[in-house]
Amino acid sequence: MKSFKVSIIVLISFFIVLSGFATAGTLEDVKKKGFIQVGVSEGLFGFAMPDNKGKWRGLDVDTARAVSCAVFGTPNKLKFTPLTATTRFTALQSGEIDVLCRNATRTLSRETALGLNFVTVNYYDGQGFMVSKKLGVKKAKQLNGATICVLPGTTTELNVADYFREMGMKWKPVVIESTPALAKAFFAGRCDCMTSDASQLAGIRASSSKASQFMILPERISKEPLAPAVRHGDDKWYDVVNFAVLTMINAEELGITSKNVDKMLKSKNPKIRRFLGVSQGNGKALGLSEKYAYNIIKHVGNYGEVFERNVGKKTKLGLERGLNALWTKGGLMYSPPFK
Repeated sequence: MKSFKVSIIVLISFFIVLSGFATAGTLEDVKKKGFIQVGVSEGLFGFAMPDNKGKWRGLDVDTARAVSCAVFGTPNKLKFTPLTATTRFTALQSGEIDVLCRNATRTLSRETALGLNFVTVNYYDGQGFMVSKKLGVKKAKQLNGATICVLPGTTTELNVADYFREMGMKWKPVVIESTPALAKAFFAGRCDCMTSDASQLAGIRASSSKASQFMILPERISKEPLAPAVRHGDDKWYDVVNFAVLTMINAEELGITSKNVDKMLKSKNPKIRRFLGVSQGNGKALGLSEKYAYNIIKHVGNYGEVFERNVGKKTKLGLERGLNALWTKGGLMYSPPFK
């Protein structure tokens, strides 16, 4: 009987420990260590790339800064880990990084077989083709027999194979794991064409000294909803990252910017008051400060500001909002109510 009681006590202790592990999560971990480890691209202009002073900049970087503002009240509690297309998901699965902000496409297999959860899309894209203007190609259907530079372990690789098979055309892949190395091979003439998300092609072209010599063909052969990702089974952390993205979208919809956010604190609009934490409740529900949304907008900006600053018409990329416009302006950017 004594042995039985001891066994019961041991089992109860064991389940208490397991319960502790189950309830502890990434939010608590990052608060304890004082920073967020973020997986980013090795260097993609407009999305994630160090400037000439070594400061990381880009749309994905600003997304990570929004998460930092939500958790710590400041945009700079981040450490960046550059990752290739083949290492990005294992880095998240293993716990090497806390969140992946690296132009990754949300797909069924990644959300299931890989055990990832993608949050709200921060850039809607589609796969395209980039060629030298000297090639004389105007449409993708003219690429029969072309050698094409492509990253392995991506939706890109599968999409291009499907496209050429569907069109009854032949192609020869040139597969290189690193994005900078792949771009270098393309610009050196090792392949006729480079294929990737159109935004990534624009970023790669913008970083070249010979950008004017290359063109992105008009076709888009896939849907590429790009979004930050977290690990399965950590709902609290998922909520924080998800609503950090949604905060920037909702702020644009409400007309709140980094320049007028202080004035908006005095608004009598109940939606704005709840959103900015003047009327309390949202912060507590997320396990954050009631000022988390204010901090995001004050230090990072709304989604429109982030888009235009990094990839918009006045940048080297010169991208139109398109699908990334607010739903009220014909785009797909839409936020649920903050209440």
